[in-house]
Amino acid sequence: MGQTIHLNTTRMQCIGAYLAQPAGKPKGGIVVVQEIFGVNAHIRSVADRLAAAGYTAIAPSVFDHLETGLEMDYDSASATRGKALVTELGLDRALEDVASAAESIASAGKIGVIGFCWGGTVAMLSAIRLGLPAVSYYGARNLPFLGEKPAAPVMFHFGELDKSIPPEAVAKHREMLPQMEVFTYPADHAFNRDVGPQYHEASAKLAWERTMAFFDKQLAAA
Repeated sequence: MGQTIHLNTTRMQCIGAYLAQPAGKPKGGIVVVQEIFGVNAHIRSVADRLAAAGYTAIAPSVFDHLETGLEMDYDSASATRGKALVTELGLDRALEDVASAAESIASAGKIGVIGFCWGGTVAMLSAIRLGLPAVSYYGARNLPFLGEKPAAPVMFHFGELDKSIPPEAVAKHREMLPQMEVFTYPADHAFNRDVGPQYHEASAKLAWERTMAFFDKQLAAA
């Protein structure tokens, strides 16, 4: 369904992106922000699912700033490398890429953002600083930014068994952003990723239904 394209960025560096188009007229556009493992098969499948639901979806390959075409598996060595890469990349540059990706699909209509893990924090910041409605899945780096006022709605999904995001951290989201929807599930971190042991089908299905309802309200109905 999708294809790899070149995406211009604000730093005059062209990066790759995975673009998935719906069959008919788009209901809107959604930028998909990767985990720490690059725009791999799972992230591409998320974009394809969004396109099947009627949205133009684009997943910018933000790691291309550091290493072109990087895709990683979910082993411990890849996790260590991915953490180092996102630290080197920084959130500001990732947000610039989200803005560039959103601009590239502006013809689709209103644009939103969805992100997972590290990308979940980038998604939240996209609502805060870019004014793009966003869905944040298990963003473990959210806490330092909860004091900033979002310029667009955010929906949060967390796993109750996720040791990287303890219950008090989830409670902080509800305390600091009471106007936003915060959902928890009987699942671990990365429960939406359907290619590993942390996948929790019931939680992933319910979170996805809520995510689609959010985008249909914020983008398609706008």
